[in-house]
Amino acid sequence: MTTKILIIGACGQIGTELTTQLRLQYGVENVVASDIRKLNNDIVNTGIFEVVNALDYNQIEHLIEKYQITDVYLMAALLSATAEKNPAFAWDLNMNSLFHVLNLAKAGKIKKIFWPSSIAVFGPTTPRENTPQYTIMEPTTVYGISKQTGERWCEYYHHQYGVDVRSIRYPGLISWTSEPGGGTTDYAVDIYHKALEDGNYECFLRDDSKLPMMYMEDAIRATIKIMQADAEAIKIRSSYNLAGISFTPAEIAAEITKHIPDFTISYNPDFRQKIADSWPASIDDSRARTDWGWNHRYDLASMTQVMLDNLRK
Repeated sequence: MTTKILIIGACGQIGTELTTQLRLQYGVENVVASDIRKLNNDIVNTGIFEVVNALDYNQIEHLIEKYQITDVYLMAALLSATAEKNPAFAWDLNMNSLFHVLNLAKAGKIKKIFWPSSIAVFGPTTPRENTPQYTIMEPTTVYGISKQTGERWCEYYHHQYGVDVRSIRYPGLISWTSEPGGGTTDYAVDIYHKALEDGNYECFLRDDSKLPMMYMEDAIRATIKIMQADAEAIKIRSSYNLAGISFTPAEIAAEITKHIPDFTISYNPDFRQKIADSWPASIDDSRARTDWGWNHRYDLASMTQVMLDNLRK
């Protein structure tokens, strides 16, 4: 049976690169991109695109039937910093969009779901270094609360109804192809832009705020890899820890100065510092590595090289 994919939230930071990669692997005709509005970009212009509201069950169901969709990647969400400004809408979007696809799978309309969780599920009481797969989870952000709740529902739907839902807890994601999307870790994208444009950057986190990060190419590879794994290999149906690299603003700045010697950084922490302080500094993702063969490829040096090279172009 041909795999037919629907990506909801295809124009977001992760969705754009995920859509491109899925089209390369499965064929343009088998990948339907969708988002709340139609932008003039490559995702819209180079394949099938539909306008869909992730909160509208009937719209999603219609697309699944129209294109005979087998796999749904639900990437629509309000991210950490943005969600704090609009908690009620963030909860509505992050939770009800998930219920819609879980219920469509329960009804037998789709075979497989990918739903992203996040390191935001952890909180200030979580062990900060080498955060285990199973640990204290007391998130203090709206985004984290919605993601933790979503994990519980994913696991419930798998155990109760046999829904094949798969998830990974993304760390901060860094990419040169899309603009920052309102996340606390987005400084690590913005800093490269500002380094090239202005030669300096004012960081909204402290210099020693160490956070788990990942180059986008690794994250996309992990997303597709977990979806392509045999169902028996996926032992965790809440969400898998996923790790790449951990660094501080001071460390990323030092790496940039190897390429741009005159680059300077200053620090002016804002409300996002409190969010960052509630998250882990490093993640233990040994279960993902054991169960379905995950491995990251990029470290801070190689990521910085690729980011600067591509942004210069």
